[in-house]
Amino acid sequence: MTPYKIVFFDIDGTLITVEGQIPYETKESIDQLKESNVKIVIATGRAPYHLKPIAEELGIDSYVSFNGSYVVFEGKPIVDEPFPTNSVQLLVEFAQKNNHPLVYLGNEDYYASYHEHPDIIETFQWLKVAPPNFDSNFWKGNSIYQVVLCCDSHEENKYHQNFSDIKFIRSYKQSIDVIPSEYSKASGIESILRFMGISPSEAVAFGDGLNDREMLSYVGMGIAMGNAHAELKPIANFVTKNVNNRGIQFGLKKIGLI
Repeated sequence: MTPYKIVFFDIDGTLITVEGQIPYETKESIDQLKESNVKIVIATGRAPYHLKPIAEELGIDSYVSFNGSYVVFEGKPIVDEPFPTNSVQLLVEFAQKNNHPLVYLGNEDYYASYHEHPDIIETFQWLKVAPPNFDSNFWKGNSIYQVVLCCDSHEENKYHQNFSDIKFIRSYKQSIDVIPSEYSKASGIESILRFMGISPSEAVAFGDGLNDREMLSYVGMGIAMGNAHAELKPIANFVTKNVNNRGIQFGLKKIGLI
C-alpha cells in the first residue's frame, strides 16, 4: 500500500507542455488519483487568475499560488500574505535606477511599470497568458503578492546583494519571480499539510523549475520532470520522463499511486 496521500503539481513544464497543452495521459492520471481519494494540489508561481483555466480543466480546487504567498484549500484561502508595501517601494526604486521593467501581480489583476516592453511581452507569451496593461502606480493602492522583474542573468546578482528580505527566482530567460523571502512553494505546501494533518513524508511533488527546489526537498517524494532544469534533478528522489512523454503518468506509476 502506498504511503502517499497528497500530490502537488507545478504547472509550466510539468502539467502543461511548452505549447500550453495538458497531455491526455496526464488528465487520465489525475482522474485515477481522484478515484483513489488522493488529494491533488497545484503548486505554482502563477497568479490565481492565471492558473484558473488549468485548475478548472483538471477539476482541482486547491492550490499554492504566487510561490507560496497565497494558498487556497478546497476553494478557501488559508494563506493570504501580500508583499509589505515598503519592500515593494524599495524594489521599484532600485529597478527604475537600473531601467528594469516590473510587473505587479495583485490578487485579481496585474499591471506593468513599462508600456509594452518586449521582455514583458515575451515572458507572458511563454506563459500563454495575456500581457499586462500599463499602470506604473498599481503597486501603491493594491496588495501585491508577487513581482516579475525583467533583467538579464548577468544583472541579477545586484538584486540579491541589495535585498535580504526578498527572494529572486529566475523563472524564464528574461524574467525573475520576486517574492517575500519567507515564502516558497514549500511553505505553501507546509500550510496545506498542517491544515490537513498530513506529514511531509506522505506527500509527493512534481516540478521542473528552480522555484521547485524547496518543494521537492520538503516532501517525502520529490520528482523532477525529464525536462527539468539541470540544477533541480540532483535534488529529486528520482527523475521521470519529459512532460510530453507521459512524465506524470510514468512517475505516478513508479511510486505506486496509479
